[in-house]
Amino acid sequence: MPKAPQADAIVLFGGVGDLALRMLFPSLYFLDADGFLPDGFRIIAAARAEIPRDEFEAMVRGAVAQRASPQALDEDVWGRFVQRLDYRAVDATKADRLTAITEALGEAQAPIFYLALSPSLYVGVCEALAGAGLINPQSRIVLEKPIGHDLESSRGINAALAEVFEEEQVFRIDHYLGKETVQNLIALRFANTLFEPLWNNLTIDHVQITVAETEGVGDRWPYYDEHGALRDMVQNHVLQLLCLVAMEPPSDMEAESLRNEKVKVLRSLRPFTRQDVAQASVRGQYAAGVAQGQSATSYEEERGQESATETFVALRVDIDNWRWAGVPFFLRTGKRLPERRTQIAIQFKGVPHSIFGGQAEGDLVANRLVIDLQPDEDIELLLMNKAPGISQGGMRLQSLPLSLSLLRAYSGPNARRRIAYERLILDVILGNSALFVRRDEVEQAWRWVDGVAEAWAEAGMTPKPYAAGSWGPAGAFALIERAGRAWYD
Repeated sequence: MPKAPQADAIVLFGGVGDLALRMLFPSLYFLDADGFLPDGFRIIAAARAEIPRDEFEAMVRGAVAQRASPQALDEDVWGRFVQRLDYRAVDATKADRLTAITEALGEAQAPIFYLALSPSLYVGVCEALAGAGLINPQSRIVLEKPIGHDLESSRGINAALAEVFEEEQVFRIDHYLGKETVQNLIALRFANTLFEPLWNNLTIDHVQITVAETEGVGDRWPYYDEHGALRDMVQNHVLQLLCLVAMEPPSDMEAESLRNEKVKVLRSLRPFTRQDVAQASVRGQYAAGVAQGQSATSYEEERGQESATETFVALRVDIDNWRWAGVPFFLRTGKRLPERRTQIAIQFKGVPHSIFGGQAEGDLVANRLVIDLQPDEDIELLLMNKAPGISQGGMRLQSLPLSLSLLRAYSGPNARRRIAYERLILDVILGNSALFVRRDEVEQAWRWVDGVAEAWAEAGMTPKPYAAGSWGPAGAFALIERAGRAWYD
């Protein structure tokens, strides 16, 4: 396949929205600071509001300055960056209103269209771009996941995309895949003979994936009430992490090789049925409680009326293939939990026979690999070693956490942790889709998630209340305890 040309412009639809100001403009600024933006690369923000040029520049500068801390905004970089910026007030769903974008793009031949918008607008914007003649074989389009809210709606959006873009032009973004530690997971598995031979059901006891948030839904409830934790987080971020942990070694690092293996994992997920869903899943909804030291209202109070939407999900997932047969994957995600945490914990089996008797017998614990994605990125391996000193009862053992992350080693007082979007935007500019999600992967994930939702409906499972600031309903602990395990907290 010929190498894709570098993009020469990016159009940010939703260009003064929360995502653009918090993540996209700062990411583009830092890419510019590091010399990654091509010469002449244009950044065009588009939204419906009429905003004067000086006010727009002030908004972007404030957003970038906030993310530049503890480093001050580099005035030389900002002077170069601001020359790239443009703002146009348009209705992106109307082809006849996009002439301003055509003018702003000028002679750009390989533009990126970034839809920082509600998924409900994706189809309309794609049709408008095509109607305005803005799409060519070198154009690229970026869409935020989730794509749709179920398999049917996802297929509709993907079909509309396919009418105007080739699949290699479509970049479905999941920002978790841009995190340094997620990419380190790939290196850890496939660049070390120490781990890959052990990455199977012979040595791994179980895997836990936790995506915990402390915030409530707040004013996002109109979107969230339609999706819930299952469709908002499990289908989106959690399944991506599961795929990276469980996939077979790809033949190389090319996009199709990586994405083929992730699709195989999704196809191997055991479907949920009405008979087993009560034992293998938990739905919860936060009630009033105390979160982060402050009183927190319930989800229904935030919404203003009763709701059967889940804000917490815990699942036992089984992967029916040779590598993972018999290894349970425990997934949990929710809002109003005690701490903000995204973590993968890979629990290895214990040694088959302990030679350490006496006091050491109770010291021995199995190895564990813990991958933290947020709030801090780190990889930690729990090993056993001899405890210092002597004792009458024989050798004493202790667990030793070994950090495998170089983040701390190379961190200084002015170090800046990269925004995940930096890596992903650069990949779009270069035309590298390895860290993006292919159409069949999105639809296979929705097929499985829809099966979970259907099993809930058939079994009449409604969300159980849990106090804000807790780790979810009691059933979440029973779920993992039935398998003889415990959550890693």
